[in-house]
Amino acid sequence: MNEEATRSVVSDLYAAYMRGDGERMAALIDDDVDWVIYGPVQVFPFAGHRRGKGAVLQALGRIAEDYSLEKYVPQVTVVDGDRAAVMSDVAFKRRSSGRTLTFHIADFLRFRDGRLFEFREFMNTFDVVQQVLDRQLAV
Repeated sequence: MNEEATRSVVSDLYAAYMRGDGERMAALIDDDVDWVIYGPVQVFPFAGHRRGKGAVLQALGRIAEDYSLEKYVPQVTVVDGDRAAVMSDVAFKRRSSGRTLTFHIADFLRFRDGRLFEFREFMNTFDVVQQVLDRQLAV
């Protein structure tokens, strides 16, 4: 993919996520996607490694069960061929507590034939865990 095509797919993917359009997201994810959200699975059961579109869609469904999306704003997108990096400001409301978590996410994506083939997501998990627990952790 050239950079213009990659940028277009990235934009489409993030817009679909913000709209909650699971059907469009599924169309943009490769059947054999390799997906990792780095974070403690004991706190975020949807985190960790997933392989295949079905497993990824299941993880995304788990996020939607536990959290409602309040804000997901890509701030910086860098594209290099079939790869992209996206830094976003996000806010999710935890359904069980009503507490809103606000943080930054850095995503690294790779595309094949116009579909997401590799995904890595990083955040300041220490900060986000403290927000979930609503307390400072002793270090």
